[in-house]
Amino acid sequence: MSKTVIHTDKAPAAIGTYSQAIKAGNTVYLSGQIPLDPASMTLVEGFEAQTVQVFENLKAVAEAAGGSLKDIVKLNIFLTDLGNFATVNEVMGRYFQQPYPARAAIGIAALPKDAQVEMDAILVLE
Repeated sequence: MSKTVIHTDKAPAAIGTYSQAIKAGNTVYLSGQIPLDPASMTLVEGFEAQTVQVFENLKAVAEAAGGSLKDIVKLNIFLTDLGNFATVNEVMGRYFQQPYPARAAIGIAALPKDAQVEMDAILVLE
């Protein structure tokens, strides 16, 4: 099976040895997105704003792959403070409708660039 690199300037450039996403067949694996503004490559301020920016970044990569957030079947959320779990749920509700993707929310010690949230996803294209 061949794989295709997905890239868009509407999401932050990779800050390491990875692609924004890889498409294999009709499945797209989106790399982790932190709340970097794609234009300035700087971290946005405030937890809610960071969560919104991460969803916007994921949305941009999903669209570059020919899909949308509604095509996400699995979402992983990494939080440096699980006390922000309710805010994640509230913001996620702005971007998703039922049926929601499968999801994990994981508390971790630290993220790149001192971000408070990171998400990666798997989407399946029709």
